[in-house]
Amino acid sequence: MSGEIHKTAIISQDASIGKNVIVGPYAVIEGPVVLGDDVYIGSHCVVEGHTQLGKGCQVYSHAVIGSPPQDKKHKHKDMVQLVVGDYNIFREYVTVNPGTVEGGGRTTIGTNNLFMACSHVAHDCHIGSDCTLANYVGLSGHVSIEDRAIIGGLSGVHQFGRVGYLSMIGGCSKVNQDVPPFGMVDGNPATLRGLNIVGLKRANLPSETLLALRRVYKILFNSGLARSNALAQVKDQVKNFPEVKRLIEFIQTSKRGIS
Repeated sequence: MSGEIHKTAIISQDASIGKNVIVGPYAVIEGPVVLGDDVYIGSHCVVEGHTQLGKGCQVYSHAVIGSPPQDKKHKHKDMVQLVVGDYNIFREYVTVNPGTVEGGGRTTIGTNNLFMACSHVAHDCHIGSDCTLANYVGLSGHVSIEDRAIIGGLSGVHQFGRVGYLSMIGGCSKVNQDVPPFGMVDGNPATLRGLNIVGLKRANLPSETLLALRRVYKILFNSGLARSNALAQVKDQVKNFPEVKRLIEFIQTSKRGIS
């Protein structure tokens, strides 16, 4: 182990610390924590439990990563995990919980995500890569977030909710149903406002794909057709686009309904 460990930091003998790790003043690394190479832990942070942080992760002051799940069924002896990929940023006062036995025992986070100050990831959540959770976002238990999603500040996502690929949720939204891929939702309760056009352009999707998604959204959400009939029409009229296939599969597997 090399790097810079402040003399006031408390690090468990059970912890595994990679190369070039920085741990700031009064930070606590408690239990069998695994920190990858080049991890930064700021002052007064707590990382605990069966938590793994991939290389290059940054944890800023007063964040608490890996604390026990906020679930009455959880027992202190339960073997549960938090597995975090590479290059994630956890800003000040962020909290992230591991899974629960009932939920599969694991919370997972991919790579290159930004968790802005005071956001919260509850037990048994599964977050992809390249996502942004703005300030004070709250994810309830068992929430799934697909890659490249953006959630605006002060928004909350209901238990077992899903947020689709390249979607965007406006600030102060109450998300109690699934957010479809490529969509933009806003409000209380959150309702679909159309395609996430800015996000799609930033993703450099071809113009043909954008036109296809516009057509699909019009059929699915503005035609007045029953959902089954709308999906059948999309399958018949818009083909050979993997983005359209992703959207259809997401809708067909939704259990909470679509916002």
